[in-house]
Amino acid sequence: MLYILAEYLGFPGLLNLIRYLSFRSGAAVATALIIGLMIGPRFISMLRVRQGKGQPIRSDGPQSHLAKVGTPTMGGLMILVSVGVSMLLWMDLTNVYVWACLLVTVGFGTVGFLDDYDKVKKRSHKGVSGRVRLLMEFAIAGVAVSLIVSQSGGMLYLPFVNGPVVDLGWWYVPFGAFVIVSFGNAVNLTDGLDGLATMPVIIASVAFMIIVYMVGNAKYADYLGIPFYLGAGDLAMLCGAIVGAGL
Repeated sequence: MLYILAEYLGFPGLLNLIRYLSFRSGAAVATALIIGLMIGPRFISMLRVRQGKGQPIRSDGPQSHLAKVGTPTMGGLMILVSVGVSMLLWMDLTNVYVWACLLVTVGFGTVGFLDDYDKVKKRSHKGVSGRVRLLMEFAIAGVAVSLIVSQSGGMLYLPFVNGPVVDLGWWYVPFGAFVIVSFGNAVNLTDGLDGLATMPVIIASVAFMIIVYMVGNAKYADYLGIPFYLGAGDLAMLCGAIVGAGL
């Protein structure tokens, strides 16, 4: 939103800083962090009041989990709000790559919310069935990958291999959707009741921030011998917002 406004005004004065991706990425980190710190305490207190006993815990799970009865669930909403507001403020609203990745972030978050809501409402650890969750996740990921393929094609690149390995074309959609759903559920398995996945996600986001910045910069991409995709660098802001919200 601010980028569109600054562009409309011709990037005058201090608004010229918004032209630079590095500035907007740093601003996305700070904005998401500040929003999280502002809404966090009240948000968690609200969840405790509304959920009462918190997330139901499986009786056949680790005994150490029983000591965590009453832990409120749906805390991911706080992270999604922080990321979403930060991105809408600093992103280029015309960038397809960012919208595609935001779709996955918010879409998977919605699936998680529905699952947690069902657990709390029914006082059961089962939640939404695994089959339904997977169907929703594949649908969301499929739409997102379709947006990306329509923008940049279906070339498959591998680390340390010069040039594309194969052009998958539109077959990249099911392949990409499978990768996204697989990684999403792998991260979910590590999370548990404590938000254990938060720090690994922050570390991975920093790594991906560097990668997408390089891919979105023609000079760096040419120097390093990696593919260049115009607009991909804007995903550094999304990675930054995730880091800020996670912290």
